[in-house]
Amino acid sequence: MAATAEELREEVRRRYAESARAVTEGIDGCGCGSGSCCADGESDAKFGEALYDAERRGELPEAATLASLGCGNPTAVAELREGETVLDLGSGGGIDVILSAKRVGPRGVAYGLDMTDEMLALAQQNARDADVTNVHFLKGMIEEIPLPADSVDVVISNCVINLSTDKAAVLTEIARVLKPGGRVGVGDVVAEDRLSADERAKRGSYVGCIAGALSRGEYLAGLEAAGFEEVSVEFTHEVADGMHGAIVKAVKTREPEHDSPRSPCASSAGRLLYSRRGLFACGEGGGRARAAAALGR
Repeated sequence: MAATAEELREEVRRRYAESARAVTEGIDGCGCGSGSCCADGESDAKFGEALYDAERRGELPEAATLASLGCGNPTAVAELREGETVLDLGSGGGIDVILSAKRVGPRGVAYGLDMTDEMLALAQQNARDADVTNVHFLKGMIEEIPLPADSVDVVISNCVINLSTDKAAVLTEIARVLKPGGRVGVGDVVAEDRLSADERAKRGSYVGCIAGALSRGEYLAGLEAAGFEEVSVEFTHEVADGMHGAIVKAVKTREPEHDSPRSPCASSAGRLLYSRRGLFACGEGGGRARAAAALGR
């Protein structure tokens, strides 16, 4: 029997709590790229600290790099500017929050959001060891971001959105907290459009960042439906057959509750499609329902 959303979320929480404890205790941990246990030598180069160059790793405490479980380096593509407010979704051991804090400088702020107590404690210690003070770590879910609307300049994330059991909610929440013109710079595992959900699941586990991955087309459609433009998904390296580490970028140019001329809800065909799916995506249903419809969820 398939796991429920709550069971999957608890499995993810447990896996990353184990990874945080492993770093603290100096033993091998598990994370993205792993199947039933830890990543093998081949996948070590596709996930984690190996994706950060030596200069960036040199800016960080060792525990922060050891706790890196992502599939990319979002700070390298987010084009952070001094004085900006940055939010890292699923901040883990804090590597991208610390790097972001250094980029935005003392006039800027870097937030990290994570649901795992063990990772939050590790991240806070890593920030102290890195001597950065313009950071704030928040406990919560990426589907319900505990920040006000229009409060963030840039949202980053590193191989975490694929782990969510409600990706439409995540994309809509990103749009809500971003200021108009705010930017998305995300590293994630993304499937080629040719792969069905069942085919993705055969290539790896959910907690290993494979089975829950969106396809490229789903990512593009979901972000556009949530209220983003200038959306792009660029494959960077293959992590499994038809599955890639990818850079996802977008710009918020309108509120997700409004139907612009580009919105699927602006056309009678789009409205008919959503009504057939049983989703009130146009009108009061808003951006989350539109994103859900675009993702086929």
